[in-house]
Amino acid sequence: MHPVSGGEVAGILVAVFWAILVSFLAVALARLAQTLRATTKLVADVTDQAVPLLADASAAVRSAQTQIDRVDAIASDVQEVTSNASALSTTVASTFGGPLVKVAAFGYGVRRALSGNREDVSAKTARRTVIVGRTVPAARRVKRKKKD
Repeated sequence: MHPVSGGEVAGILVAVFWAILVSFLAVALARLAQTLRATTKLVADVTDQAVPLLADASAAVRSAQTQIDRVDAIASDVQEVTSNASALSTTVASTFGGPLVKVAAFGYGVRRALSGNREDVSAKTARRTVIVGRTVPAARRVKRKKKD
């Protein structure tokens, strides 16, 4: 056997270093491949679950739009009914309001005319005087006149 030179030892060390480096790289690549396979499977599963969810969401949005259209139609119908009711009440008030006031006034006049003594009626219903937004009973007015 011949003696081993320094260059041969260096060559063996470099070869061992490269072997170790290639082994680490092979392990890292194997783990990276495993991670990529798991990621691909995860993306496929998410896609499989997301497509039906998106279809359901799309159907829900369409249903909500249909309901909104129905509510809009109902609201416009209610607005039309409200305007018709307002017009009807205005018509009824203008048609019957005037004659009813006249009938009430006539009835009041007849009662007053038939109630014999006007003095008693005026004494029963004491008149009030309005002074700057307040009413003053007739009795107080009389007292004020007596004091003056």
